[in-house]
Amino acid sequence: MGAIEPIVLVHGGAGDIPDSRDPGKNDGARAAARIGYKVFQETNSVLDAVEAAVKSMELDGNFNAGYGSVLTLNETVEMEASIMRGSDLASGCVTLLKDVRHPITLARMVMEKTPHNFLGADGAMDFAAEQGVEILSPPGQLVTEQAKRALERFKEERTQGLSMPGKTEIGQEAPNPGDVGTVGAVAIDRDGRIAVATSTGGITGKYVGRIGDTPLLGCGTYADDRFGGVSTTGHGESIMKFVLAKDIINRIAFKGLNAQQATEESLVEMTKVTGGTAGAITIDKEGNVGIFFTSKKMSWAYQKGTEIHYGIRSGDNFVEKA
Repeated sequence: MGAIEPIVLVHGGAGDIPDSRDPGKNDGARAAARIGYKVFQETNSVLDAVEAAVKSMELDGNFNAGYGSVLTLNETVEMEASIMRGSDLASGCVTLLKDVRHPITLARMVMEKTPHNFLGADGAMDFAAEQGVEILSPPGQLVTEQAKRALERFKEERTQGLSMPGKTEIGQEAPNPGDVGTVGAVAIDRDGRIAVATSTGGITGKYVGRIGDTPLLGCGTYADDRFGGVSTTGHGESIMKFVLAKDIINRIAFKGLNAQQATEESLVEMTKVTGGTAGAITIDKEGNVGIFFTSKKMSWAYQKGTEIHYGIRSGDNFVEKA
C-alpha cells in the first residue's frame, strides 16, 4: 500500500435538525476539521488531531457535547466520551461526567494514565480532579438556555404522550426533541494509522444515570488500523443494540467493502432492524471516506490536503479551500 493522504473527518450529530441550526452546525463542523488537521500537521499524531477536533466542538453551543449538552429530567448535564487508537486498540472511555469542560481529554487520560478502559461517575470525577482536568466552578455552567427550552418542550410532549426517551416504533424517527448532536472525529495519517474520538451530552429528557452508545467501544467509537475507524451518532439505544461502529468495521473486514459501502449498508440494516435512526463517519485502511445517515440530517466535514468538504443533508458535498 502506498502513502495515504492524511484526512481529518468530523461529524456534528445526526437527527431532525431544524433548518435554523444548519449554518451554525456547518460552521462548527468545518472549523473542527480545520483545527484537527492543523494539529495533525503540527504534531503528526492522529490522536492529537481527533482530540483537538472534538474539543473545538465541546466548546460550541451548536453541538450536544460539553458546552451545549442536553439535560436530564433533573435539569442536569451528564456527559460521556470515548477515544481509541487503531494501532494497538488502546482506548479510554468516560461517562456520567458533570462540569468537565473537555470530556474527550479525560477519556484520553483514562487511556494513557490508568490500567483501565472505562471510568464513570464519582470515580471518573475523582480521577479528573487528580489529573488537573478543568472542572467548572460553580457547577451548572454547561447548562444553556437552549437546553432548558428543549427540556421544557420534551416534558410538555411527554405529558401529551408524544415523547419518551429511548422509545421508538419500527420505521419512525427516534424521538430526540431539541438534541443538537453528538460530535465525533476520525483521522488517518500517511502510514494508515487511525484514531477516533466521540463526545456527547446524551439525549434530552434522559433519566439520571442513563448511559448511551458514545462511551461504548464498538457502538459509538471503534478504531483498528487493520480495517478502519468509525464514530457514530443518533439514537443511542438502537446503536447499542446493533453495535454499530463494530458492525461497520466488520463489513470492511469480512465483506471487503469500502468505507462508504460498509457505512451505508450497516446503517440501513440497523434502522430496518431497530427502527432507530443514526449516522456514522468512517475512514477505511485505504484512506477512503464513508459518510451516511438514516436520520433527516447529519452535519459533517473533512479536510484532505487544501480542500474542506462538508454537508448536512443527504447528497451534500460542498467544497471550499482550507
